[in-house]
Amino acid sequence: MDNQIELRHIVKTYGAAIKTPVLKDISLAFARGEFASIIGQSGSGKSTLLNMIGVLDRPDSGEVFFESTPLYRLDDDRLAAFRNKSIGFVFQAHHLLPEFNALENVLMPYRIAHGRDSSDAVRRAKELLERMGVGERMYNRSTNMSGGQQQRVAIARALMNRPSIVLADEPTGNLDSDSGESIRNLLREINRTEGTTFIIVTHDRHIAASCDRVIEIADGKIVDDVRVQGMPAHEAWDRLSPCYCRLRQKAA
Repeated sequence: MDNQIELRHIVKTYGAAIKTPVLKDISLAFARGEFASIIGQSGSGKSTLLNMIGVLDRPDSGEVFFESTPLYRLDDDRLAAFRNKSIGFVFQAHHLLPEFNALENVLMPYRIAHGRDSSDAVRRAKELLERMGVGERMYNRSTNMSGGQQQRVAIARALMNRPSIVLADEPTGNLDSDSGESIRNLLREINRTEGTTFIIVTHDRHIAASCDRVIEIADGKIVDDVRVQGMPAHEAWDRLSPCYCRLRQKAA
């Protein structure tokens, strides 16, 4: 399949007086409709890598291509418009705006793009909230919703503009096991029914095991890239186990 988004030789260093290399010559590509996860220890560069894929930050060198278009050659306004239209973001901290209700939060990406709501946009926002199982909460503010409900609203917001790619950073990190499983199932359903590409940074081995592809990063480099799509579950776990052994060894 043709690459939908591709990173070529991405290098990122933070700090001025003391420089800390975070990403070291990363080259990586994702095909349309992939359901992939990125795993690694805290500080390995996972979130920075996701920020590069989502063009939230600029690399020191290297380029990100979306369907062959070099994104970092766009000016800031065009880059922001691209992100709002083509990429949906789901974070561990849902980042709902507390002064707005759930429906208004979901509509926010559309309002940014178009200035005001249309009847079709409101209809889609309501349909997304219903699909996420929080339709009865659409007029509630985030302070009147549980963590799982807030995360469902955040997913609906990420899908509002029909992005071709959704990037999720620890989407189940603050949830209990039942809520986490429900969110995992929702993401996978959207991927299968709508063909949306998902790239998920996670410590949750259950999310990783449900993905078609698992990418492991350590010390700013890709150390494994496992494709388990179509494998029986027991074979997938056997193939993934070395990744988790390395994580446990680094944590010890």
